[in-house]
Amino acid sequence: MSDLPPTLTYPPAIEHAIAQISQLLRGDYPLSYRTLALLLLQDDPEIWEEVQAQESPATLAQIRALKEQLEREGGMPLGWQIEQERQRWSQQIAAQVTQITSPPRPHTVAEWVGWLCMNPWTGFPILALVLYFGLYQFVGVFGAGTVVELIEEGLFGAYINPFVERLVRATVPWQPIQELLVGEYGVWTLGVTYAVALILPIVTFFFLVFAILEDTGYLPRLAMLVDRAFKGLGLNGRAVIPIVLGFGCDTMATVVTRVLETRRERIIATLLLTLTIPCSAQLGVVLALLASYPLGLAIWAGILVVVFLLAGWLAAQILPGRAMPFYMEIPPMRLPSLSNVLLKTVARLQWYFLEVLPLFLIASVLIWIGQLTGLFELALRVLQPLVQVLGLPAETGVAFLFGFFRRDYGAAGLYDLHKRGLLSGNDLLITAVILTLFVPCVAQFLVTIKERGWRTALGMFVIAMSVAFGVGFVLSRALTVLGVHIG
Repeated sequence: MSDLPPTLTYPPAIEHAIAQISQLLRGDYPLSYRTLALLLLQDDPEIWEEVQAQESPATLAQIRALKEQLEREGGMPLGWQIEQERQRWSQQIAAQVTQITSPPRPHTVAEWVGWLCMNPWTGFPILALVLYFGLYQFVGVFGAGTVVELIEEGLFGAYINPFVERLVRATVPWQPIQELLVGEYGVWTLGVTYAVALILPIVTFFFLVFAILEDTGYLPRLAMLVDRAFKGLGLNGRAVIPIVLGFGCDTMATVVTRVLETRRERIIATLLLTLTIPCSAQLGVVLALLASYPLGLAIWAGILVVVFLLAGWLAAQILPGRAMPFYMEIPPMRLPSLSNVLLKTVARLQWYFLEVLPLFLIASVLIWIGQLTGLFELALRVLQPLVQVLGLPAETGVAFLFGFFRRDYGAAGLYDLHKRGLLSGNDLLITAVILTLFVPCVAQFLVTIKERGWRTALGMFVIAMSVAFGVGFVLSRALTVLGVHIG
């Protein structure tokens, strides 16, 4: 035991900063100055609040300058550097007082399943099965196909919408107000119908799948599985949390990028969410539409994977810095608790109704205003040359325009065009690719401005627009030259 390190010491640069901060502090605190200095360097909000109340602005400015200088020199957040030193020290102690005769092996069924989920040879096939049965079959085919058809066509299309339309036209004498409520893009016929009959079933099934994966302990193992692959994108396994959440809602996932340690990682993750990750409603609709075209679905998925990897790799090369090392506590695998799954699903559906449903209604009002003022038609005329170059029907411009108000609006518009028989298999594939890579919806764009700043948000907007139509154009020409016909 005499060989154990008596105290934990940090690298010389950090120790020097701790000493300097300790000399600067003058207030009366219940903690030692060294402890306070360490907590200040780690950005502890309560300690910063306490120190701000007792120290001068000049002292606070000096402490911040020391912290920023250390982070510039180390290239990583100080909190992570300090935590790494603590972990290394604890591992030294553990190595001196314990002896492992053989690598630990799983014993129970749950441990074996958890080990298989993290082993690359078995983990990726398991991930493929989760994506196929969880997202494709359950969310896409059953949720976005069977359930949506029953609600959207059977209930709303046959009974509710005709009744509401007759009621409004019989009681409201003003034509513009009638159009606002039950017109082609009305608050009820577009906003409520799309939000409740089309999008709600899809997000409900996605939230159920996500809650099950979360409650079993699979998500931390997925993070460990993809950590090495994410390193090439300038990220680590922790980024799987916002990326997976993006399949539910990219707006919510953009906020969750706060869990990433560095600004560089947060920018890369936000770019990937903006560019390549479809929200649950958009994903469900696209999967339902392309389910009848297996080749088209494979091409769509392949293009998204290529763009995801290429965009992440390029961003990692351009942005200064490096990927952070990753460590995470792995909880035990277990069977999901029905009560936990239902509570999490209901909580997320409540968020959907409170946060997303009003956006559908606002989008309907904005489209109505755009129709009255002519701005909607002007925007469609601006998109018309792009649509023509891609060889798509003119009506697809409406789906692209909807996509800016809400990604799921654009997907729902695509669903409507397909139902009317306006899109061939090739048209459907090209439009699905463009809509998936298209600019973020208004809500995500505004959150990106808040989280990353308006310059970064605007840059991502331009990148997404350019990549979406650029990839769509290349795909259109490739299908024509190769003579490929989907369907």
